[in-house]
This record gives sequence, structure tokens and C-alpha cells, in this order.
Amino acid sequence: MDIYHIIKRPLVTEKGTHQSQGSQAATRTKPARGGAYTFEVHAGASKPEIKQAIEKIYNVKVRAVRTANHEGKRRRYRFKIGKTSDWKKAVVVLHGDYHIDLF
Repeated sequence: MDIYHIIKRPLVTEKGTHQSQGSQAATRTKPARGGAYTFEVHAGASKPEIKQAIEKIYNVKVRAVRTANHEGKRRRYRFKIGKTSDWKKAVVVLHGDYHIDLF
């Protein structure tokens, strides 16, 4: 799978903006941590694939990747009941020296 097909779009929300600005300095026991950025990703993408795609597209160093699968909601349109698409969300935590200028 191509790295540009893995990352669909960044999710810009209030919570995501707040997490992207929250970096932590290094302490004696923990290394420095950059902000956490949220993206909508391909449903079949794994954590190593997401990490590699973010590092190559945005030229940053990724520390951790957290993923969550979201099931589509049931919606009614006129007299029919349908369902919105399922999607996958990835929260990418960067190393302390890096940030992404999207947010």
C-alpha cells in the first residue's frame, strides 16, 4: 500500500488541537514527548505502516501510534435505513524535538 493512501486526512478538532500543543519536557525518568496528532487512516493500515507514512510525509520522528476503529452510525434517509462508513483513527505521538505545522 502506498504511504499516501495510508493517511487519508488530519482530524482537526478541539481535542486534537489541544493535544498537539501539549508537549512535555524530559525528566530524569521519562524522555521528552512532543505533541499528539490525530489522523484518519486506511482501515487496513497497521501501526508500523502508519508510523512509516507519517515519518516520510511530514519528515518527523514518531514515538508512538495509537489506533481506534470507529463503527459507522445508522442513518435514515427518507424511507430507507442505511449506515455510514466504518473508519479508523490514529493518534501519533512525536518525539520532543518535532512538531507538525498543520494544526
